[in-house]
Amino acid sequence: MDVETDVLIVGSGPAGGAAALLLSTYGVDNIVVTKYGRLADTPRAHITNQRTMEVLRDAGVEDEVIAQATPQELMGDTVFCASLAGEELGRLRTWYTHPERLAEHVLASPTRICDMPQHLMEPVLVDNAVARGTKFRFDTEYVSLDQDDDGVTATVRDRLRGDTYRIRAKYLIGADGGRSQVADDIGLPLVGQMGVAGSINIVFEADLSHLVAHRPSILYWVLQTGSEVGGIGMGLVRCVRPWHEWLIVWGYDINGDPPDLTEEYARQIAHHLIGDDTIPVTIKSSSAWTVNHLYAEHYQRGRVFCAGDAVHRHPPSNGLGSNTSIQDAYNLAWKLALVLKGTAGPALLETYSTERAPVGRQIVDRANKSIADTARIFEALGLLSTEDPDQMRANMAARKEATPEAEKQRQALRDAIEYKNYEFNTLGVELNQRYTSAAIVADGSPDPGYERDAELYHQATTRPGAKLPHAWVGRDGHRVSTLDLGGHGHFTLFTGIGGDAWVSAARRVGAGLGVEITPVVIGPGQEYEDLYDDWARLRETADAGCVLTRPDNHVCYRHQDLADDPAGALEEAMRRILAPMT
Repeated sequence: MDVETDVLIVGSGPAGGAAALLLSTYGVDNIVVTKYGRLADTPRAHITNQRTMEVLRDAGVEDEVIAQATPQELMGDTVFCASLAGEELGRLRTWYTHPERLAEHVLASPTRICDMPQHLMEPVLVDNAVARGTKFRFDTEYVSLDQDDDGVTATVRDRLRGDTYRIRAKYLIGADGGRSQVADDIGLPLVGQMGVAGSINIVFEADLSHLVAHRPSILYWVLQTGSEVGGIGMGLVRCVRPWHEWLIVWGYDINGDPPDLTEEYARQIAHHLIGDDTIPVTIKSSSAWTVNHLYAEHYQRGRVFCAGDAVHRHPPSNGLGSNTSIQDAYNLAWKLALVLKGTAGPALLETYSTERAPVGRQIVDRANKSIADTARIFEALGLLSTEDPDQMRANMAARKEATPEAEKQRQALRDAIEYKNYEFNTLGVELNQRYTSAAIVADGSPDPGYERDAELYHQATTRPGAKLPHAWVGRDGHRVSTLDLGGHGHFTLFTGIGGDAWVSAARRVGAGLGVEITPVVIGPGQEYEDLYDDWARLRETADAGCVLTRPDNHVCYRHQDLADDPAGALEEAMRRILAPMT
């Protein structure tokens, strides 16, 4: 007999786990299948940026993540060195730990960036999803799908029994990773290339406190030269758990023979990058993977959607992978919930691709560009002008001399390291996502653009399509973020003194359309006080205007002042967003 559900999710990684958590939070019946017999058992993805922390905060699991994650203050300086025990070439304050960037970071969100390895993140997502109603199936492999006007029938294989059975769902989410069979089966158009370069992950345990605790970071970039590393060798020593558990990323020639990942080989690389072979090293695992530069131009075919690495495949630079995957789920889950409840039409689901595909392309390009930017460091050190390891070392040492040429070299190295801000401090890439789709009602105002670099710096705005700005407001002596007042599966209408008609309109229109629109009034003597007057500076409307946000806390409509017919204006906007069938 077929198993039935509203949504079938294929894959239990960050995208699949987040989709299950959010759908169950919204009261949507869902099943997750994974061909594996466990969740992630290696650290893999780890950077968890502010936007993702906002999603997890909305889902009610932020505190669980904070309790296990490495906090921001231990995430950077990022160090560039010849080995952990050897010469240091330079440092960069990263992940917004520079005092100037930290201030911007704190002002941008009620959350803070942290380092949460994937093998710790996945249980938080999945355990809470199951607790809220998700049905989870390990050792269950997706085989194929057929879809019709009413739903999707997936065939899955029980890998323990060896038999197959069918799951009938109204919708299916393919979150099955960088070699997604679901994406292949529905023929998603993909642009780019798989297998651009080869890399090895080595997870090991070693007490390196004496080498790193005085310069805390989660990333130590080790640049070495010599025949034993094949010319220039750049390895990454990543802290998984301070300061005893580590992951090395080491490149190999993808056009040559694959590496023989023996324990001896892994230990040799670890000691090579540490720079001290007397330190005891315990190898936990090693695996090979490829660097990809590939993204999907569309995320949907009929009733089947793809999310996460299935639609954006790229190296780990910038720490965008799992973040974008979780945010994909955040965009899609509330739309599925409203369509399944009958309060929105299927056309709303088409905005998932419209909104998320440009983000996927941006982060794939950004991550690959960050890898290419490393060449600036090689060039500054004089490593690209020769293939002779001895000459490379001499060129590196030349920067220490008291000559005009050496002074220029030192400046070039400083500039090259500073340019890596585009990998490690891109708050704009993380928070400036502005959607344009049928689920966003433009207000006709001219786009002011960005005052500063749109990749490096966040520019808060209530312009429709942007993320709701964070501001602390007060109630009963306690402060709460504007982002906490939104989200939670409902629309939220923000207004101020003189906006009573918007409040009435929100209740009337919400009741008429069968969707919750929560009114929030901010101002002196109102439900919420503008504690620092931040909201007045950020809202970009008059007191009696309104800002309407969707369940994912993106602004979908705003009106500069009180409309002649608030209920009529709000109902027209909501009908455009929900795309109802009647």
